[in-house]
Amino acid sequence: MLDRTPDPTDLEPIERASVDELRALQLERLQWSVRHAVANVPHYREAFAAAGVHPDDVRELSDLARLPLLTKAHLRAGYPFGMLAVPRAQVSRVHASSGTTGQATVAGYTARDVHTWSQLMARSLRAGGVRPGDMVHVAYGYGLFTGGLGAHYGAEALGCTVVPVSGGMTERQVQLIRDFSPDAIMVTPSYMLAILDEMERQGVDPASTSLKVGVFGAEPWTNHMRAEVERRLDLHAVDIYGLSEVMGPGVAMECVDTKDGLHLWEDHFYPEIIDPVTEEVLPDGEEGELVLTSLTKEAMPVIRYRTRDLTRLLPGTARPMRRIEKITGRSDDMIILRGVNLFPMQVEELILRIPALSPHFQCVLHREGTLDEMTVRVERREDASADDAATAGAALRGLVKAGLGVTVGVDVVDPGGIERSVGKMRRIVDQRATR
Repeated sequence: MLDRTPDPTDLEPIERASVDELRALQLERLQWSVRHAVANVPHYREAFAAAGVHPDDVRELSDLARLPLLTKAHLRAGYPFGMLAVPRAQVSRVHASSGTTGQATVAGYTARDVHTWSQLMARSLRAGGVRPGDMVHVAYGYGLFTGGLGAHYGAEALGCTVVPVSGGMTERQVQLIRDFSPDAIMVTPSYMLAILDEMERQGVDPASTSLKVGVFGAEPWTNHMRAEVERRLDLHAVDIYGLSEVMGPGVAMECVDTKDGLHLWEDHFYPEIIDPVTEEVLPDGEEGELVLTSLTKEAMPVIRYRTRDLTRLLPGTARPMRRIEKITGRSDDMIILRGVNLFPMQVEELILRIPALSPHFQCVLHREGTLDEMTVRVERREDASADDAATAGAALRGLVKAGLGVTVGVDVVDPGGIERSVGKMRRIVDQRATR
């Protein structure tokens, strides 16, 4: 792989600032954001009054823990525009979640918010190894989903040429990669696998393409998945993190020179880790649920938003800003199987240890009598025989039992047997309510 390490002189001053300088800026911006939210959003006024706190109580960063938490339920209750802190006429853009698990959540942006987002995405792409003048193939979905337009504006702000393909039309994705020779691709990791399979179906060697950097986000993925993609494509695979309620992609980014977790842009977002059950703030280094507070958002500030993403805070390496470890799962995606807690990412890591199995899989939950059961449905690789598949299935059952402490069924299917996604992959198929 080509070296894509950024020139340190290209970094913004805040990316080289001392921790003390960063904390001072955070406090100043936090105090503004809290005052702005309480003064202009009825939910925050009511929540702060119920908790007996006031914006003036925030005198230092640790005082943030005294403030009430914000959940997706609160955002849904404010649908569509009840969480805006500016008049609707001052909102330049609206995005929204898919609403597949309930009422959609709406995010509004002023013109300054859109500019801030674009600059943070440009910063993220540069940290990930994308360079001004590169051609960037954007295969995230456009529209209300924040991925496509967030990637697009950020790449343009960095000075790149953008190919706004969006998701779907997988055969055409491969054709455009071959014809246009882009330097970077931005896409969900599960859809990248579908593109890779299509390349190989067409007889294209993925490692022969022009791609040098893959920026993968919008769903959790493992370091084993990174190794799989980098081996097949001969590029740098880096992680990007964000969520529409907080901004969109670009809240945190993995640096190409370290690939050791995602540096969170702390000049715009303040992180906490809490115990998901007790809501107690945990010290850096302990795993829990990530809570984010926006420091500069005008249209829709978020104060102590529970992301449901499970991770831990680590010291900065390539930047002074703290890192979040790769997301291990979501507290609301946790599978509880006969008293054992597990996440699809843990299953993926075990699958990728077995050469005959592909990364295409789903965890199918069903009920036998009064007991919940799970079957891991996974594809064999093209070059694996039926005998290889049977041996691999038995090996996976053993790894899950030994590593996760639970017995599951394994169904190894032929290549193409698992549904393909042009966005986020549906890893959990819950059939318990239909039986």
